[in-house]
Amino acid sequence: MTIIEQLITILTAIIAVQFCRHIAFIAFPAHKPIPKFVQYLGKALPAAVFGLLVVYCYKNVHLLEGHHGLPEFIAGLVVIVLHAWRRNMFLSIGVGTCLYMFLVQKFFV
Repeated sequence: MTIIEQLITILTAIIAVQFCRHIAFIAFPAHKPIPKFVQYLGKALPAAVFGLLVVYCYKNVHLLEGHHGLPEFIAGLVVIVLHAWRRNMFLSIGVGTCLYMFLVQKFFV
Protein backbone atom coordinates (compact mmCIF):
# COMPACT_ATOMS: atom_id res chain seq x y z
CA MET A 1 0.00 0.00 0.00
CA THR A 2 1.48 3.32 -1.01
CA ILE A 3 1.59 6.37 1.24
CA ILE A 4 -1.21 8.00 -0.78
CA GLU A 5 -3.40 4.92 -0.35
CA GLN A 6 -2.66 4.89 3.39
CA LEU A 7 -3.60 8.57 3.67
CA ILE A 8 -6.81 7.99 1.72
CA THR A 9 -7.66 5.06 3.98
CA ILE A 10 -7.03 7.08 7.14
CA LEU A 11 -8.99 10.04 5.80
CA THR A 12 -11.89 7.78 4.86
CA ALA A 13 -11.88 6.24 8.35
CA ILE A 14 -11.84 9.69 9.97
CA ILE A 15 -14.75 10.88 7.85
CA ALA A 16 -16.75 7.70 8.53
CA VAL A 17 -16.20 7.89 12.29
CA GLN A 18 -17.11 11.58 12.45
CA PHE A 19 -20.19 10.99 10.30
CA CYS A 20 -21.36 8.20 12.61
CA ARG A 21 -20.81 10.38 15.68
CA HIS A 22 -22.72 13.34 14.29
CA ILE A 23 -25.61 11.51 12.64
CA ALA A 24 -27.33 10.94 15.99
CA PHE A 25 -27.25 14.67 16.78
CA ILE A 26 -28.60 15.47 13.32
CA ALA A 27 -31.34 12.83 13.47
CA PHE A 28 -32.38 13.66 17.04
CA PRO A 29 -31.78 17.35 17.79
CA ALA A 30 -31.92 18.56 21.40
CA HIS A 31 -35.07 20.65 20.97
CA LYS A 32 -37.16 17.75 19.59
CA PRO A 33 -38.47 14.83 21.66
CA ILE A 34 -36.93 11.44 21.01
CA PRO A 35 -39.39 9.11 19.24
CA LYS A 36 -41.00 6.41 21.37
CA PHE A 37 -39.56 3.67 19.18
CA VAL A 38 -36.02 4.90 19.78
CA GLN A 39 -36.69 5.13 23.53
CA TYR A 40 -37.93 1.55 23.43
CA LEU A 41 -34.79 0.45 21.61
CA GLY A 42 -32.69 2.20 24.25
CA LYS A 43 -34.38 0.11 26.94
CA ALA A 44 -34.63 -3.22 25.11
CA LEU A 45 -31.36 -3.44 23.19
CA PRO A 46 -28.91 -3.61 26.12
CA ALA A 47 -30.64 -6.71 27.50
CA ALA A 48 -30.84 -8.23 24.02
CA VAL A 49 -27.14 -7.58 23.41
CA PHE A 50 -26.20 -9.20 26.71
CA GLY A 51 -28.41 -12.17 25.87
CA LEU A 52 -26.61 -12.54 22.56
CA LEU A 53 -23.24 -12.32 24.33
CA VAL A 54 -24.25 -15.08 26.76
CA VAL A 55 -25.37 -17.31 23.88
CA TYR A 56 -22.12 -16.55 22.06
CA CYS A 57 -20.07 -17.44 25.15
CA TYR A 58 -21.70 -20.84 25.52
CA LYS A 59 -22.10 -21.74 21.84
CA ASN A 60 -18.97 -23.92 21.67
CA VAL A 61 -19.48 -25.72 24.98
CA HIS A 62 -19.69 -29.49 24.57
CA LEU A 63 -21.50 -31.00 27.53
CA LEU A 64 -20.58 -34.58 26.61
CA GLU A 65 -16.90 -34.02 25.81
CA GLY A 66 -13.77 -32.78 27.54
CA HIS A 67 -14.41 -30.83 30.69
CA HIS A 68 -18.18 -30.70 30.05
CA GLY A 69 -18.15 -26.91 30.01
CA LEU A 70 -17.18 -26.67 33.68
CA PRO A 71 -14.90 -23.61 33.34
CA GLU A 72 -17.56 -21.74 31.38
CA PHE A 73 -20.34 -22.59 33.82
CA ILE A 74 -18.21 -21.87 36.92
CA ALA A 75 -17.19 -18.48 35.52
CA GLY A 76 -20.78 -17.75 34.49
CA LEU A 77 -22.04 -18.64 37.96
CA VAL A 78 -19.44 -16.38 39.57
CA VAL A 79 -20.50 -13.53 37.26
CA ILE A 80 -24.17 -14.00 38.22
CA VAL A 81 -23.48 -14.21 41.96
CA LEU A 82 -21.04 -11.30 41.92
CA HIS A 83 -23.38 -9.12 39.89
CA ALA A 84 -26.34 -9.93 42.15
CA TRP A 85 -24.20 -9.07 45.17
CA ARG A 86 -22.29 -5.95 44.06
CA ARG A 87 -24.38 -4.66 41.08
CA ASN A 88 -21.16 -3.63 39.34
CA MET A 89 -20.97 -4.76 35.72
CA PHE A 90 -17.27 -4.06 35.28
CA LEU A 91 -16.41 -5.98 38.43
CA SER A 92 -18.56 -9.01 37.63
CA ILE A 93 -17.47 -9.28 33.98
CA GLY A 94 -13.82 -8.62 34.83
CA VAL A 95 -13.70 -11.17 37.64
CA GLY A 96 -15.62 -13.71 35.54
CA THR A 97 -13.25 -13.29 32.62
CA CYS A 98 -10.15 -13.53 34.81
CA LEU A 99 -11.55 -16.58 36.60
CA TYR A 100 -12.36 -18.27 33.30
CA MET A 101 -8.87 -17.59 31.93
CA PHE A 102 -7.32 -18.88 35.18
CA LEU A 103 -9.45 -22.05 35.10
CA VAL A 104 -8.72 -22.92 31.47
CA GLN A 105 -4.99 -22.26 31.86
CA LYS A 106 -4.38 -23.90 35.27
CA PHE A 107 -7.08 -26.49 36.03
CA PHE A 108 -8.73 -27.48 32.75
CA VAL A 109 -5.67 -27.70 30.50
